[in-house]
Amino acid sequence: MKIIRIAIAALLVLAVAAIAGVGRPETAGGASDDPREGITVTGVGSVDAVPDRAEFSLGVTTKGATAREALTANNARMSQVIAALKAAGVEERDIRTENVSVGESYEGDGRPSGFAAQNSVSVRILDLDRASAVLDAASRAGANQLSGPALTRNDRERLEHKALQEAVKNARNRAEALAEAAGVDVGRVTAISESLSGGPEIYEGRVAMDSSASKVPIEEGTQEIQASVSVTFAIE
Repeated sequence: MKIIRIAIAALLVLAVAAIAGVGRPETAGGASDDPREGITVTGVGSVDAVPDRAEFSLGVTTKGATAREALTANNARMSQVIAALKAAGVEERDIRTENVSVGESYEGDGRPSGFAAQNSVSVRILDLDRASAVLDAASRAGANQLSGPALTRNDRERLEHKALQEAVKNARNRAEALAEAAGVDVGRVTAISESLSGGPEIYEGRVAMDSSASKVPIEEGTQEIQASVSVTFAIE
């Protein structure tokens, strides 16, 4: 009877041990999902591109003895500017009103000098080669304020995806270098997050425009679109 009891107890111990091992992949020699046993690295990637589109802010400022007089003159001139932009090839959907205002105007010594009205529009030019001609047309039509440009790419999303792909490749290379030094193998990806940078090149400042001014020279240069990813790889 004692031998039978010992055999039954041994079987129970083995059964408990087998149940305890279920759901624990590390006991089977596979890759661990425990983030504390993974390799976390940061990968970077970048893509250089020449901007092919621009966005400007164009404005009209007018003065008058009364607010109504200043605003009426402003409305007429801005209508001419918008018509000139469309005639120069800018689509209606690429022209957006930013701000309209009217208020008292003052001399440099603080004395009142009637009223001033302002109206500004954002203009998106999808063909950068035409930007100078578009600005010239707006100036001749009466635009007397200019700021920008913000330079970017029409296919920016595609370039961002390419930069992210390069960043992931860089992350795996870093992880493999660490794994080789530690004497382990890189497994599957268990976590990943991304970050992008390198937005439109923006040239700040609003300057006065003169209808007799020559065409505005625009140099597009090169824009770098950067991406970084944080990736965790399992260890095998």
